[in-house]
Amino acid sequence: MTKLYSWTKEESVLGISHKLFEQIASGRKGKGSDEKLKEIFLQLPGLVVLDEGHTPRNQQSLVWKVLTRVKTKRKIILSGTPFQNNFEELYNTLCLVNPKLSGSVTSERCSRRWQRKSNVEKERWVSLTNAIDNNSDNAVEELKAMIDPFVHVHKGSILEESLPGLKDTLVILRPTDEQKGILQLISDDWSRFDQVHLVSLISVHPSLAAFSKRFSADKDRLGVLDCSPYAGVKTKFAIELIRLCDASHEKVLVFSVFIHPLRFIMQQLIDQLKWREGIEVLYMDGKRDEKNRQSSISSLNDPSSKVKVLFASTKACSEGINLSGASRVVLLDVFWNPAVERQAISRAYRLGQKKSVYVYHLITSGTLEVEKYAQQTNKDRLSDLVFSSQDRQRNKSRISSVFKDKILEGMLDNKMLNDIFENVIHQPKESNAFSNFNYVEHKQ
Repeated sequence: MTKLYSWTKEESVLGISHKLFEQIASGRKGKGSDEKLKEIFLQLPGLVVLDEGHTPRNQQSLVWKVLTRVKTKRKIILSGTPFQNNFEELYNTLCLVNPKLSGSVTSERCSRRWQRKSNVEKERWVSLTNAIDNNSDNAVEELKAMIDPFVHVHKGSILEESLPGLKDTLVILRPTDEQKGILQLISDDWSRFDQVHLVSLISVHPSLAAFSKRFSADKDRLGVLDCSPYAGVKTKFAIELIRLCDASHEKVLVFSVFIHPLRFIMQQLIDQLKWREGIEVLYMDGKRDEKNRQSSISSLNDPSSKVKVLFASTKACSEGINLSGASRVVLLDVFWNPAVERQAISRAYRLGQKKSVYVYHLITSGTLEVEKYAQQTNKDRLSDLVFSSQDRQRNKSRISSVFKDKILEGMLDNKMLNDIFENVIHQPKESNAFSNFNYVEHKQ
């Protein structure tokens, strides 16, 4: 409160989280719900700067509604991933800095004429983005011209110029016989959410299906598989990669949306290699307190520490932290939103990184993960059409192909491991990525 009082009395800067700002400025019950504080946050700021500015992108979210009520028209949004899922979300984000785009962002002072004009702008946006979905080059140029007055695209060349390099690889893995047997039990009658969730778990290891009520009758059979770590192709890949990276003195980040796969692979490493949690193996999710979280980050980034690998929740650890002590990034899941992957990769591929960074996007062939990746690639394509320049695309291709991945090549040459690979594709986000392997539609 003392800091807030000082901020109101003189020209100064107040740093505050999205969540706390939303809580205070909305007047929600609980901490910070005082009506006077609410008015201060809505009326007093002369300039609002939103880091991770893509966060308030849902028109129904409370944080978006609160930000539209902040009096000042001087707002700056900072985001490395402004296009998250679709053009509607991008539109909502841009309306925060340019309310004239939207007829739904209004105030009591706005005239009917202004309202009509903003509705026209919204209709124009919908028309152009629909045309872009249909591959219209003219629509792309018109949309760029529409946002050019208030959107600045920084090419980010500082990373290419300052860091050793980035090798981005799509690794398509063959499911084991045990995984195929469990995957066949997934029914088309189940909800889409259940299907996607279970495919993600089973693709790491079949025994993880036991965490679902759908497989309650199969717990005994799945419990037996729990003792066979290599019954899961992603588990096998991750363990062998981590083992080889340890031999070459490289640290690994393993990201997953789900907690159970992280915990499972971590326990397998502890059992097999006698590594210790908190020493060689670290684990981080949104449930750990801030002190333990910062301790884990510091240990990973300390070159003299014994840390070998950090298992991290994508939801809790893909933004706002520096994990440059690691040079290998394993993405266990396929995300609907490509921006989530880029954020996770950026924990390691950032200023301060001393080594080349290698990224592995793991996909289990013949499953829904292929479909998810196809949709993700299309979202990435749309984002690049609006925000990427040809120079950036050339740099992207250059930094991903100028050096080899000796560890992955060693795994491919290993007769005990090469049977797990369906295909390996570098630069997975290129438009022709899927021309290099057979697309297999998931059917039961």
